[in-house]
Amino acid sequence: MTADDGVRLGRIGQVAMTVRDLPGAVRFYRDALGLPFLFEAPPALAFFDCGGVRLMLSAPDGGGEAGKNSVLYFAVPDIRAAYDGLRGRGVVFVDEPHLIARLPDREVWMCFLRDPDENLLGLMSEIPVG
Repeated sequence: MTADDGVRLGRIGQVAMTVRDLPGAVRFYRDALGLPFLFEAPPALAFFDCGGVRLMLSAPDGGGEAGKNSVLYFAVPDIRAAYDGLRGRGVVFVDEPHLIARLPDREVWMCFLRDPDENLLGLMSEIPVG
């Protein structure tokens, strides 16, 4: 196939993460992080809405291993408020919000936390300057 064959990929529709304890992971993502829970599919799948991208949690299958997934970055409008709010729910962070880059029109801030399976999650905020 070539780039001009008419095939175009769209937005990412779903991301899969492996977890060891599905009920515990559901509680963390739903209750601690506050992600909207969509549905469960037997025997061991749970789905959440992440601003229009679906997150699927599942037990390891095949080559997957819990805690060894890609990093999910959640965009938040106010990183300090999100950090404080999630800490108030018992979420433990690995660092505090910190400046990643100063761009001409905005600053990029991030901080990181781990879920119960040690998957790394990030919060990111782009703050306009000027």
